[in-house]
Amino acid sequence: MTRESGRQTLAPAILRLVLAAVVLLGGCDAGPGARVLPPSVPGKPYLRMSGRVQGFDVWVVNGQYVRESLDEEFTNFGQHFEFRFIPAGEFWLDEENAPGEAQFFLDHLLVENRLMARGLVYDRALEEADKAEKAERLATAKAREGYARLAAREMPRLVTRVHKKLLEDWSAGVQVWVVDGELVRDVFFIDFTEGGHDKVYDFIPPKEVWIDDDVRPEERRFILLHELHERRLMSAGWAYGNAHRDSSRLESHYRRHPGGLDAALRAEIAKNGPPK
Repeated sequence: MTRESGRQTLAPAILRLVLAAVVLLGGCDAGPGARVLPPSVPGKPYLRMSGRVQGFDVWVVNGQYVRESLDEEFTNFGQHFEFRFIPAGEFWLDEENAPGEAQFFLDHLLVENRLMARGLVYDRALEEADKAEKAERLATAKAREGYARLAAREMPRLVTRVHKKLLEDWSAGVQVWVVDGELVRDVFFIDFTEGGHDKVYDFIPPKEVWIDDDVRPEERRFILLHELHERRLMSAGWAYGNAHRDSSRLESHYRRHPGGLDAALRAEIAKNGPPK
């Protein structure tokens, strides 16, 4: 999944978003510097306040709750002009399962929010924020090592470095790997989030699905269902945008009705092809 893909599927959820925002946040008219208190029930969606940056309250939030109750397309972070249910005086960071990227995300949000406040459309603001984030990532040893291997055309070694754990229970015709999401964002694609597969990303080997290690184990099955369904549709000739929207619909359904998730997941695994 990519950060920009979320903007394609917002319309069907508008009423749900507005209602949830009113109940949880009491509106979102506050500007930068205004304090918006979290709801009285801990963890829905606020977990803890991380700090205050240039007039914005930075909240670590329960991303799974946000995806299930507000917008399935929320990924690592967000701000008001991208997700209107986030108060204008706040930045939200999903709690990291693999810590280490929060500062990159915050600096990205500062650029993105500033440009959108000036009237720049989301896609252009995202592009500029990505540039700033990319420059910061290039200063890290992890990114430099990854780029060195890429420059030396050591793609198999780099993929081995990205691979962290094969999810054997969910791998049949397609291998499912938990990957080093930070390294993927450093070297391959900065907007990689949650998961992806070989039909979208040319850096993912054939017949593989990658799940970001920043995704909590309890959410992996939802992401995998999305990616396998999307991969199958694209293999049948669907354009990415249409396949993504249909996969988001499916993921959203099973987030609300998790009882049938395992059966749906097993069906998608089988439809993606027989074991090697």
